Amino acid sequence: MKRSAVFACIAAFAFSLAGVAHAARPLKSVGVAVSDLANPYFVAIGKGALDAAKKVGGDKVKVTTVSSKYDLNTQVGQIENFIANKVDILIVNASDPKGIAPVLQKARAAGIVVVAVDVGADNADATVMSDNTMAGTESCKRIVERLHGKGNVVIVNGPPVTAVIARVAGCKQAFAGTGIRIVSDNQDAKGSLDGGMEVMTNLLIAHRRIDAVFAINDPSAIGAELAVKQAGRPDVQMVASVDGAPDAEAALRAKNSIFAVTTAQDPYKMATLAVDIGYGIMNGKRPANPVVLIPTPAITKQNVLAYKGWASH
Repeated sequence: MKRSAVFACIAAFAFSLAGVAHAARPLKSVGVAVSDLANPYFVAIGKGALDAAKKVGGDKVKVTTVSSKYDLNTQVGQIENFIANKVDILIVNASDPKGIAPVLQKARAAGIVVVAVDVGADNADATVMSDNTMAGTESCKRIVERLHGKGNVVIVNGPPVTAVIARVAGCKQAFAGTGIRIVSDNQDAKGSLDGGMEVMTNLLIAHRRIDAVFAINDPSAIGAELAVKQAGRPDVQMVASVDGAPDAEAALRAKNSIFAVTTAQDPYKMATLAVDIGYGIMNGKRPANPVVLIPTPAITKQNVLAYKGWASH
């Protein structure tokens, strides 16, 4: 064989190897671990992950969504199952951002890309979440406006995850330097309607005057409003929240509701971005910034009719 022909063969072989090296790894399976599938927010995350995965991997891609009910041990077991089933990407809404770290490290060691959504998680490759500080600030700004900078406010708190902590911090930023007095901020309503109702009922008994309520998510805010109505407390002028959930849309449209503002998250977009980022990492493309924050605009009685909510996808 002539030397030129040998070089041509070597070049062709090298080129074919380069093509193999750069061929995108196919997406075959995605595991989605969320906190509570009774909450439409997490249902939207599951749907976003499914739609994005099928866009990338086709109709044969397998997407499994599980719910931990905010229990760390349950979530660890679910992630162990995903590891055993060798999913390509794990989308995780951590029930405990630090407690989840060892099993996430195990997942990554097994070659699984881990993307945290909604809240941060130690040992995730990347995180996609709402700008939760903005969410708390924008909601509580409306409280300051309604109360003209003076009054008693309760914060109906939630599980101690990064998103909730940031929302409360953002709310307190809005109150800083005003005459707003926070009379309670440490009651965990567990992010649920029943929890919001129970916590608010107790707060109404404990405090003779409450001018407004900030709840860390819409379910607990809806529960808080129900408690106010049942107690017949006209002193409570408004409830403010975070999520932009369908129930919050309905409450904002209702004429007799004191539900006045929610700052809108986009769980569907959050999940689609998480899958896209995870697929990029699978193929050697890490994002310049491992934390992506999605803006959270305020939805009020004045602009709710123009709001395209979670169900619009």
